[in-house]
Amino acid sequence: MKLNEINIRDPYILLYEDTYYLYGSRTDEQLGFDVYRSKDLIQWSEPEAVFEYETGFWGDKDFWAPEVHLYDGKFYMFASFKGAKCRRGTAVLVCDRPDGRFREHSIGAVTPSEWECLDGTLYISRQGIPYMVFCHEWVQTSDGEMCAVRLSKTLDKSEGEPFVLFSASQAAWARPLDKTGEQFVTDGPFMYRNRWGELYMLWSSMGDGNYTQGIAKSDNGKLDGKWDLDGTLFEKDGGHGMLFKDRNGELYLIIHRPNHYPMERPVLIKVTNNDLIN
Repeated sequence: MKLNEINIRDPYILLYEDTYYLYGSRTDEQLGFDVYRSKDLIQWSEPEAVFEYETGFWGDKDFWAPEVHLYDGKFYMFASFKGAKCRRGTAVLVCDRPDGRFREHSIGAVTPSEWECLDGTLYISRQGIPYMVFCHEWVQTSDGEMCAVRLSKTLDKSEGEPFVLFSASQAAWARPLDKTGEQFVTDGPFMYRNRWGELYMLWSSMGDGNYTQGIAKSDNGKLDGKWDLDGTLFEKDGGHGMLFKDRNGELYLIIHRPNHYPMERPVLIKVTNNDLIN
């Protein structure tokens, strides 16, 4: 398969050993996640399921935004779910292989149970402390928030209270969802540190060109810094992106575009922004 034949949202690529693993949200209502494998970022395997709904699992709809991180010798999937009796949140799954069957690791979501949340991503501080950065949804807050919470060393639960990094409306380029001017989206955080130690966050919202891939920069290289929200990387109805290096050390951005069902496809873009090169 080629990328333009793969119908997913929220693409995420993990390079492990000599293989690229692509994950994403299925665009239909099937309750599960797949992986696609590639050796060259051009030809991809057919999808193989790495997680499927089973009776008893707390989430029964909205299986969204899976991303897989290698941490302490295992592969951890951060993914969002919603249940009939619980609010949407991000849970952690685990597997010994990037293409194996993932199983529950956290007990339910690690985001606050009373919040509507999604798109949790793993961030490790310079001190080796794991955090999850996630979105407190606009459906509950009107002005979507980007938040963070410390995780246990084993990534199976949160430790301490979540804290707000910024709100969507603080970005000059962000546009409201409706005519009231009060509803702003936060989507898809991804953390990245360049060669100078500067801390960036990719995130998405609505802009003049519809869905937009934004980029924010912390002024102190930490989560608790002041975030400069002026930057964008892609403004033409594409976003929920992440950055990764290929086997040659070249940096790439992958997003889904367009942001309209059922046309979503993963799109690869080589990064030439020197601030981001690591």
